[in-house]
Amino acid sequence: MSDNLNQTVEKPNVTPPASYTYKMDEVQNRIKEILNKHNNGIWISKLPHFYKELYKEDLNQGILQQFEHWPHICTVEKPCSGGQDLLLYPAKRKQLLRSELDTEKVPPSPLPAPKQTPPLKGCPTVVAGDFKEKVAELLVKYTSGLWASALPKAFEEMYKVKFPEDALKNLSSLSDVCTIDYISGNPQKAILYAKLPLPTDKIQTDAGQAHGDHDIKAMVEQEYLQIEENMAESANTFMEDIAVPPLMIPTEASPSVLVVELSNTNEVVIRYVGKDYSAAQELMEDEMKEYYSKNPKVIPVQAVNVGQLLAVNAEEDAWLRAQVISTEENKIKVCYVDYGFSENVEKNKAYKLNPKFCSLSFQATKCKLAGLEVLSDDPDLVKVVESLTCGKIFAVEILDKADIPLVVLYDTSGEDDININATCLKAICDKSLEVHLQVDAMYTNVKVTNICSDGTLYCQVPCKGLNKLNDLLHKIEDYFHCKHMTSECFVSLPFCGKICLFHCKGKWLRVEITNVHSSRALDVQFLDSGTVTSVKVSELREIPPRFLQEMIAIPPQAIKCCLADLPQSIGMWTPDAVLWLRDSVLNCSDCSIKVTKVDETRGIAHVYLFTPKNFPDPHRSINRQITNADLWKHQKDVFLSAVSSGAGSPNSKNGNMPVSGNTGENFRKNLKDVIKKSMVDHTSSFSTEELPPPVHLSKPGEHMDVYVPVACHPGYFVIQPWQEIHKLEVLMEEMILYYSVSEERHIAVEKDQVYAAKVENKWHRVLLKGILTNGLVSVYELDYGKHELVNVRKVQPLVDMFRKLPFQAVTAQLAGVKCNQWSEEASMVFRNHVEKKPLVALVQTVIENANPWDRKVAVYLVDTSLPDTDIWIHDFMSEYLIELSKVN
Repeated sequence: MSDNLNQTVEKPNVTPPASYTYKMDEVQNRIKEILNKHNNGIWISKLPHFYKELYKEDLNQGILQQFEHWPHICTVEKPCSGGQDLLLYPAKRKQLLRSELDTEKVPPSPLPAPKQTPPLKGCPTVVAGDFKEKVAELLVKYTSGLWASALPKAFEEMYKVKFPEDALKNLSSLSDVCTIDYISGNPQKAILYAKLPLPTDKIQTDAGQAHGDHDIKAMVEQEYLQIEENMAESANTFMEDIAVPPLMIPTEASPSVLVVELSNTNEVVIRYVGKDYSAAQELMEDEMKEYYSKNPKVIPVQAVNVGQLLAVNAEEDAWLRAQVISTEENKIKVCYVDYGFSENVEKNKAYKLNPKFCSLSFQATKCKLAGLEVLSDDPDLVKVVESLTCGKIFAVEILDKADIPLVVLYDTSGEDDININATCLKAICDKSLEVHLQVDAMYTNVKVTNICSDGTLYCQVPCKGLNKLNDLLHKIEDYFHCKHMTSECFVSLPFCGKICLFHCKGKWLRVEITNVHSSRALDVQFLDSGTVTSVKVSELREIPPRFLQEMIAIPPQAIKCCLADLPQSIGMWTPDAVLWLRDSVLNCSDCSIKVTKVDETRGIAHVYLFTPKNFPDPHRSINRQITNADLWKHQKDVFLSAVSSGAGSPNSKNGNMPVSGNTGENFRKNLKDVIKKSMVDHTSSFSTEELPPPVHLSKPGEHMDVYVPVACHPGYFVIQPWQEIHKLEVLMEEMILYYSVSEERHIAVEKDQVYAAKVENKWHRVLLKGILTNGLVSVYELDYGKHELVNVRKVQPLVDMFRKLPFQAVTAQLAGVKCNQWSEEASMVFRNHVEKKPLVALVQTVIENANPWDRKVAVYLVDTSLPDTDIWIHDFMSEYLIELSKVN
């Protein structure tokens, strides 16, 4: 496997005339069109903007470096004032057609000037007369012309004599032996042509002149198509360094990759899948096959050098780009630069790579799997990663866009996305430390660590792994106690699947990051208790390097269980049943279980659960006692919070303390207390709590910066004050942290009241708009202006601390345009121009209301994102309506 993937190859420095990556012919034609509209010139820095406006595509930045080598497309000029910017002009006619005296000549291939070599030491200096003769003789070989900057090297390589140092400073002295075409003010940008005999008859009629021009143009086009062959031939003499563009990391959020191979997890060979990557490569390989299969002039290489690029006729008549790793007598070891693997090939299957196939970046590149760095060379880990990834396509989350990007792979082929990094890490845990529950076996001294709202239990069973974990956590506690906390101890790059430490109730515990909400807040699961909660990133700590490998080897100690043989009539768990179970056994460290079934596919054990005094009588098990009918009455409007109290958070005030005395004769009393405690007062509401002040809006005639989170049509959209966005983000993070650890409250919800509701893993301030019969409620997000349906269990009181910031969503309509009924097509056009964009609003009218969510505003919207012009949205929509009416 070559280490030179996507590095500049120490061979030919050529930029070919056509680019397979960026459809160079089409790009060049488009640039011609733009320049023809700007005869007085255009700054090169402005070109990408005009290009995108006209063709709705981004102009690749690498193209900007090629203009000096496209004399047939444009003229490049550096202004006298200096600076980095350049001026572009349409190509001069003489650059393509020359003068009448040069009708048989064509422009040289658009090559950048090869590197100049210093004069050869110890070589004789050629005299003036011989020098001109040799230049004339040399230029005859370059029928397409030769750049002046390339003349010294070509001259010295051909004649083995030193090129006169001052010859390029006075090119006019060569005018008697060659034709000189100055492309710009820089003399080294001139093109040199061999002198040809003048045509004997230069007198043409007008029709003949037009016909001659047509012939010249046809000849130019024909010669341009043959430039590729000329380049290949001239490569033998002076082109020794081909520069292949580096592979650019895709800009999309989750690009797709194909995993090719790996020797360790810090160097996984991948290929990006997509239009400008795998699709462009397939197109190039089809053209390589066409070129090499049908071109009789190309022959296998006779001699090769290490690092040289080749075209190899591989299996199934495929033509692939390859780089020479080593050579033998009749065989060459090559690395296929677009696939990342190596093999030995016969010399008669290797051909010189035509420079036109060097414009596409090498497609094989490397990445590093996040979270596996400490075990990157572990043979067991490498084997697991290979079996799960090689030859498969994954979505990739790029955490760090370094030379070798740090990534997380996700398998998105099933219903749930699977974190491959985390899966591989868990697969190499020390199997001797795992707990394998046996059917019909009894286990004592079991601790119930978590009870979910669906009745699922998490238990810890005494074992070797638990003992080793506790010893290791004690050592870490001592380590942190003796060591001063530095920045290295904090988690700087959180990602899903990362294992780190969280301090809870006086000790450090292992957690796995399960969801990253923002740069400040995230969700974690305690590996050894099954508890899920939200925490601040600043509260997490890295596992000290000296303990990391040992810590990762210990499998999670929380065993997922459910109560066996519950009656089918019980159905969904009620809040009363869950609370009774939590009060009875949660954090009780001397329970016992009897295993009746182990479901390997779901990873759950069916058990009978006993408290200490009732073991092992099955009739007095928790399974039997919880079937009491009073616990399973589904009360109207009484729901359990989605995040369990105490069990849902180690920071909860109640519920995580060990429960004692809840055995035997105390069960009935406990049952009544729990039911009484879980009842709510249906008459209570939160309407008396204060609402925040209305959000500040500019006065009519004044401007304000806004963001548009929702846009239905010009008659209805939502704006947020731009200057308050940061405050809203902070509030959202604080709500996530608060409601994930707060004590649950069973509330009777009412219409037109303000609550907190969990929508797609985030907590929002909402107005409850309606109550449905299926357990769902309709809510309006007061900060984002969206209408959502959520389960009523996910609705909680909005506490005072989150009632300070004004509700950020303000309903708006577009001023300056009138339409009684907006079509879906017009609405879509409007959405595409304003939704999820920062804009400037000129306020026309503010309609106040006692309820902040009923305030309305009429505004003009202005898009100021373009450098040279502002787009008034009402003007744009008015023009659109006029055009639409003409069509209709």
